[in-house]
Amino acid sequence: MEIRLDDLSGPEIRALLEDHLRNMHEVSPPESVHALDLDKLRQPDISFWTVWEGVELLGCGALRALSSTHGEIKSMRTAEAHRGRGVARAVLDHIVAEANSRAYQRLSLETGSVEAFAPAHRLYESFGFARCGPFGDYVEDPNSLFMTKRL
Repeated sequence: MEIRLDDLSGPEIRALLEDHLRNMHEVSPPESVHALDLDKLRQPDISFWTVWEGVELLGCGALRALSSTHGEIKSMRTAEAHRGRGVARAVLDHIVAEANSRAYQRLSLETGSVEAFAPAHRLYESFGFARCGPFGDYVEDPNSLFMTKRL
């Protein structure tokens, strides 16, 4: 697996992110979907990485700078055909390492609260993330689960 900083211009990442957004709207009400589209992911406060095996896209993830000491994980997604291979773990490990290199003191995330997100909850917990209240611009939402980790 090779993790690359990505400019979000390739058709493979466009398709994966469209699938991600479609799926988020299938399992969460519209007001509770916080996944970002391509334009919002191209903001200067967001770094975006893709995971490849040869010419095949396996997954992606992003890191948003909330402040000089606090980052947010965004757009974690593994292509369906590659689930269970450790893609998400590799991306998350990369994002945590990047947050540490930026001297962030805290790394947070928002994910869904329903059963469909249970594998993500277990992954984040295995990295030491703990449940917390809303951060940044988020508000309490029964469809959202907030997690954070001190670095």
